[in-house]
Amino acid sequence: MATETLEPEVKPAKKAAAAQPLHYRFILTTYRIFAIAALYAVLLGVIAYAFVMGFYAVNSSWAAPVILTATDEKSLDFREKLITSQQSIEDLKVDAAKMEAGLKEMQAHRGALLALEPQIQRAIDAERKHDTADLPQLSSLDRQKLADDARTQKLLAQLEDMEANIEKDLAAGLITKADAASQLAALNQTATGYTDSRIAEVLLTDTELDKTPVGGTIVDALEKQAELRSEAAQLDVAIEVAEKELTEDNRQIARLHDAIVTAKLSPYYLIATGKNLLYFAFVPYDNQASATPGSPIYDCYLNMILCRKVGVVGQRFAGEEQATHPIFKTQIRGFLIQMELDRAQAEAAKSRTVFLGRKPLLF
Repeated sequence: MATETLEPEVKPAKKAAAAQPLHYRFILTTYRIFAIAALYAVLLGVIAYAFVMGFYAVNSSWAAPVILTATDEKSLDFREKLITSQQSIEDLKVDAAKMEAGLKEMQAHRGALLALEPQIQRAIDAERKHDTADLPQLSSLDRQKLADDARTQKLLAQLEDMEANIEKDLAAGLITKADAASQLAALNQTATGYTDSRIAEVLLTDTELDKTPVGGTIVDALEKQAELRSEAAQLDVAIEVAEKELTEDNRQIARLHDAIVTAKLSPYYLIATGKNLLYFAFVPYDNQASATPGSPIYDCYLNMILCRKVGVVGQRFAGEEQATHPIFKTQIRGFLIQMELDRAQAEAAKSRTVFLGRKPLLF
């Protein structure tokens, strides 16, 4: 009974489909084909995406080309620091040369002063010996001079009486004015001689004092000797300070030279000092085993197939760099290498990725 009921319903449907126009059936068939094709395209896209993700997740030979120019912020900052360091080295060299010249001059001056001290000491010793020999004689002459002055002073008292007698004789007319004047002149000369004798005695006393161990001549010599030693001590201090400053300048120059030598290991140094166009690539730490200098570099279509050799790995730089993963778009750590690309393959520097050491696939 159920079979008999369904047969009348199916047969009319087949008849209705057979009765549809031809163009309607063509459109329906085309729609079905496009739907199936789209479904397979999406499926292939998902499979391809998953393959690419899996490929870059396990591949350990890829690197991402990096374009560095002299106008980049890091390049400009590096160039400024490099110029500043080089200028500092030149300034320190000039200061060190000046200090070294001044140091030599101070050492020569100190040597000359120290060479004078024995001469001054010999002069002091000779002066003391001469004074020791002359002092008793001068003392004896001084005592004798004092005795002579005492006798002369007594004679001057008698001369005053003689002058009074001459005045009386002149007034009494016993002598002429000429005789009186002559006698008075003689008396005056004697008084003047006494005065000169007193002056000579004072000078002799001064000379005697100079011959004593604390006399003026010895004191002057000792003062010069003390000044010489003081100046030599000041030069010793100045020389010690200059030597320390010169040593520190040389150390600073050496440190700056070491810093520049280290900077030469940076790619930014090559950019700052080089005139030729240079190419670089970022290598994550996971792929560092492939970044051997001299290893071939391959550039591929669709980032993995139909690869061709474009150059070799050049210098490897030790400084750490950070970059964005070209596929996963995550932050990764690594280092830079220099790519020595063939002139005809320079466009490989603009690719998203290149491969080091070998082709990622068989072709």
